[in-house]
Amino acid sequence: MFELSTMQTIAVWALPVLFAITLHEAAHGWVAAKLGDKTALMLGRVTLNPFKHIDPIGTVLVPIALLVLGGFVFGWAKAVPISQRNFRRPQRDMAWVAIAGPAANLVMALGWLALIKVAMSMGATFESGGTGSVQFLLYAGVAGVTINLVLMILNLLPLPPLDGSRVLAAFLPPRWVWQYYRLEPYGIFILLGLLFLGILGPLITGPFLWLRQWMFAWL
Repeated sequence: MFELSTMQTIAVWALPVLFAITLHEAAHGWVAAKLGDKTALMLGRVTLNPFKHIDPIGTVLVPIALLVLGGFVFGWAKAVPISQRNFRRPQRDMAWVAIAGPAANLVMALGWLALIKVAMSMGATFESGGTGSVQFLLYAGVAGVTINLVLMILNLLPLPPLDGSRVLAAFLPPRWVWQYYRLEPYGIFILLGLLFLGILGPLITGPFLWLRQWMFAWL
């Protein structure tokens, strides 16, 4: 695809990144409310208003820095507050709440794929260097598919506090769960360490390329 300037790249990625991160969190809160914990709902976090979810570092600075550096783009929003004691079956219900975020990213990726299809039907191409609105839709669609697939795969890694750890915990014996969650305060540092050591990229790349190829075959 035609190479964009830094400012064009930021403009194309801004909305996809914002929606991918904030709707991911809103999905957690919505499922939690359905399962009996209305903490996020009462605090106004089950909303499509991105300003309720934005974390200045994780939603703005980190994605922009990764865009400029040319690496995998990911980020995070303010975590949705969840009170497990309000669930009837805490571990199982927490797993459903956790999987809601990556599931929302998959749905959004399919939505952005549909936008690519619409843009192509209107004449946009991957080879064009055009800057018109239709071409912009194509670039935004590609960005939307990319960021949502990356966030989905990243969050499914079984590293506390990522969503994959909540899913895995539902299958662990209770006596192991609290030991497993002792990693949580260090999770973000482990994740950043894997990123800077060049390990995180390969963990994400394989599943990402497979899913992207599968989805783009629909175009």
